[in-house]
Amino acid sequence: MKNTISARVADFLKNYPPFNEVADKELETLSGQISIVYKVKGEVIFANEEEAHPCFYVVHKGAVVLTKEPDDEVVDLCDEGDIFGLRPLIANENYKIGAKAYEETILYAIPIAEFKPIIQEHKAVGTFLIESFASNTRNPYSKSYRGKLYEGSVPTEENHLTNNELLDLQGVHYSKKLITCSENTTIKTIATTMTDRKVGSVLVVKDMLPVGIITDKDIRNKIATGLFPITTRATNVMSSPVITYPIKMTITQAQMAMMKSSISHLCLTIDGTPNTEAVGIISKHDIMFELGNNPAVLIKAIKRANGFKKLKTVRRRIMNLLQGYLNQNIPLTLTSKIISELNDACIKQIIKIALKRMTTSPPVNFAWLAMGSQGRSEQLLHTDQDNALVFENVPREQLEETRTYFLELAKIVTKGLFKIGYEYCPAEMMASNPEWCLSIAEWKDRTFHWITNPGPDEVLLSSIFFDYNLSYGDANLVNELSAHIFETTEKYPVFFMHLASGALQSPSPSGFFRSFLVEEDGEYKDFFDLKRRALMPLIDGARVLTLSHQVKSINNTAERFEKLAELETNNEELFLACSYATKALLKFRTKHGLLHNDSGRFIALNKLTKEEKIKLKRSFKTIKDLQELLKIRFKVTNLLG
Repeated sequence: MKNTISARVADFLKNYPPFNEVADKELETLSGQISIVYKVKGEVIFANEEEAHPCFYVVHKGAVVLTKEPDDEVVDLCDEGDIFGLRPLIANENYKIGAKAYEETILYAIPIAEFKPIIQEHKAVGTFLIESFASNTRNPYSKSYRGKLYEGSVPTEENHLTNNELLDLQGVHYSKKLITCSENTTIKTIATTMTDRKVGSVLVVKDMLPVGIITDKDIRNKIATGLFPITTRATNVMSSPVITYPIKMTITQAQMAMMKSSISHLCLTIDGTPNTEAVGIISKHDIMFELGNNPAVLIKAIKRANGFKKLKTVRRRIMNLLQGYLNQNIPLTLTSKIISELNDACIKQIIKIALKRMTTSPPVNFAWLAMGSQGRSEQLLHTDQDNALVFENVPREQLEETRTYFLELAKIVTKGLFKIGYEYCPAEMMASNPEWCLSIAEWKDRTFHWITNPGPDEVLLSSIFFDYNLSYGDANLVNELSAHIFETTEKYPVFFMHLASGALQSPSPSGFFRSFLVEEDGEYKDFFDLKRRALMPLIDGARVLTLSHQVKSINNTAERFEKLAELETNNEELFLACSYATKALLKFRTKHGLLHNDSGRFIALNKLTKEEKIKLKRSFKTIKDLQELLKIRFKVTNLLG
């Protein structure tokens, strides 16, 4: 007789991650071993430093508050479907936080011994749980725990891949709309179907399993030549047995498979053998299409483009490449570098096209600077353009004439960037604005003023400008400007206090019990501002800390935090957590931006899954800890009121 209680438990769990990754039968078996725990309001579930229980918990009804010693500081509030008490899974030590019922609560206690085989079977379950452990250890991929989850490996951003390896990992899309027939179908019917459906192959199946394939090449070679009449059956013409492969094929694997067997189509089945149902077909055309979307080919296409329209087409292909990398879960560090290099190549080509359209050559050397997210190599989506231009010093009487030339050039460049998908900056922080098109001497004066007179406007402008990166032109001009900035900040350290104060102006991502704080009015009322509330506190914090350490040539936020972890071993865990959170948030924004065809900045919370909300909230404590460090280090509490 079916256990109705365990069935109800399984029905509840399968609606929440990571249990939604577990097969129904396995989940039902596990549910028979789960204990149901009832707690009244205020009742302790486990205390700080208490010996770890042989289970972890899921909230069925009610809520659980998690607190940290010594002052019972509230670190989280778990509600329906939330997991807590994961320490026994990760580390063989006592609890480091306390948990008690926030209200009348029913819990499911999941025994670890019975759950471990499921984690070993389902990689996604183990990954989710170790990430969830960040709720009370700050960094789920810290050195203390990395690689120790059931003696299995945990995928991390440190599993770096080379560019060649990445190309070998680039997946190939396949057709999921299979056109099938039986062995007795006539070739005339098959040919008509192929013409009507505009496909180059038909799969021959028997009892739902693939037994042969007929391609347009087979019809040309065997029917058009008169070898068989058009009324013959599929069994006489099909290529058999079918060569099958598993779904997850890379471009390289697919190419090798086709070369090895001298075929133009691959049949994909559930387990890669002919003994399971076919789920897709890869053609040689599919391979060629994907090869056109790899970085090496795209770079060549960018360099060949002689107009903005052609570059816009390449930009679309870059977005396809980005989507593919995200789908394959390629490490974001590597994804960002490749996409940024492709974006830089687009900018360089636009500048080259613009220079050809000018009637004369540049009067002096110049450098084009990408600023903001592009300067940090974090601009994965089509967002606003932020740029500046610096040119060599000229005599005073030639200054305006020289500036006029570069402003004309900059207008062509910014217009070109707009045409390929980069919106104009609403604040006009672009090289086409005379305020952002200056000689090296003028830029030195401007940055000196920002550093020595750090009001709110100066702090804002320096925050945007100080993330610059050379896109095109004379590197010596950029190096000279960078040296000037570092020398000036070293002489006027009070600037760091004001810069830190500016970093702390970004509104908190969460309110009481880490609930999301959303926009209260305007176009995006009730939306969560991912950029302003989550990413900017990390970006601004990394900038001021690396500047204070005189760290040169590192602009990327995640890499800045990784460098800070090397410089400050006492804060290593926090800075690595900040690096992890930055990459996770950027990846989240990019996925949502691609999904909704926008910048990914404003998130509709009611459209998020429970898992997505958990991943977002995981970064909130890291942001809070970083801001506390900034307040203390730069003594800015008094500036915030």
